[in-house]
Amino acid sequence: MDRNRRTALGRLAAMSAAAAGVTGVGSAVGSAHAQAVTSVRIGIASAPVGSPPVFADNSVAIAHNRGWLEEEFKRSGIKVEWFFFRGAGPAVNEALANGQLDFAQQGDLPAVVARATGLKTQLLLAAGQRKNLYLAVAPSAPISSVTDLRGKRVALFKGTSGQLPTDRLLAKHGLSERDLKAYNLDYAAMQAALATGDIDAAFGGIELLKLRDKGVARIVYRSKGDSPLFTRQSHLLVLESFEKSHPEIVQRVVDVVVKAARWGSDDANREEVLRDWAKAGTPYEHWKEDYENESLSIRLAPNFDPFLVSLYKSAARSLVEYKLTRREAQVDGWVNRRYLDRALREQKLENYWARLDENGHEIAVPGAKGKAA
Repeated sequence: MDRNRRTALGRLAAMSAAAAGVTGVGSAVGSAHAQAVTSVRIGIASAPVGSPPVFADNSVAIAHNRGWLEEEFKRSGIKVEWFFFRGAGPAVNEALANGQLDFAQQGDLPAVVARATGLKTQLLLAAGQRKNLYLAVAPSAPISSVTDLRGKRVALFKGTSGQLPTDRLLAKHGLSERDLKAYNLDYAAMQAALATGDIDAAFGGIELLKLRDKGVARIVYRSKGDSPLFTRQSHLLVLESFEKSHPEIVQRVVDVVVKAARWGSDDANREEVLRDWAKAGTPYEHWKEDYENESLSIRLAPNFDPFLVSLYKSAARSLVEYKLTRREAQVDGWVNRRYLDRALREQKLENYWARLDENGHEIAVPGAKGKAA
């Protein structure tokens, strides 16, 4: 077994151990949750940028950057605490398992891993759907398409929302991770390695456009315009023990995030949203390029529609096939629609966002905002 695979499995094993410890921690967490809430702790699967930190590309980010959750809970004397994790989703999982968070915004794959290993959470809403996947290559590398990656040194951030769409894209071109010299690097490390020529290519997100502009990388693939199967998904979830003890707090959080999704989906606010997101380190011009000819409502839609649920089920199956988890995570019953349904109903948004069926085709919804794909 190569060192990269051992590292990836080691991290997953650590998360499994942490998740297994939830039972022991659970009584303490549950006891704490049963008491009056003085703070709401939200974990974010991205590194902090700026002071105070900001982040981007989802409805939770809009609520955070505009201070709407703080405003909502101020009148109740409840503090909203934000925690950012450079280790992305896997690091968020460890904090959840240790009872250090109540809510989390993260990608699909790490949450499915945690679900499979016993961490008790509930999916509340989609925070950022169908985010583009990019493939950047070194300027001199003899790579012009995904097919050319065979035998090349390729970086991907395993255990995050980018891994499964990458694997699906490779499979479409007759490849798998085993056909590459794959390196498990976080986004900062892969950018540095690509810029210095230590790797030939990297799969990532919008951050790779910076390397293109500096002339140290070429973009040879982006999922924009391709199947939504090759895009990345994220959500907002809550610890099950917290939800059971404080459903009213959960509802207030969901209400605010849905409000943020609606505000961000309005074309009148598009420029303000993109410029706010630029404060998180990605230039405004790159956000504009990434969202060109696309409404923000497509990615900010909070619904766990049939297509999104099918992706989570696919992730659960894939993890077993890759032997990264011993059992398949059960997605049915994991999505708690109670809070989102109420928020949509009370804000009169039941039919505002378009939905996709299991095959990625738009479901006819009267009055839905724009096109879903």
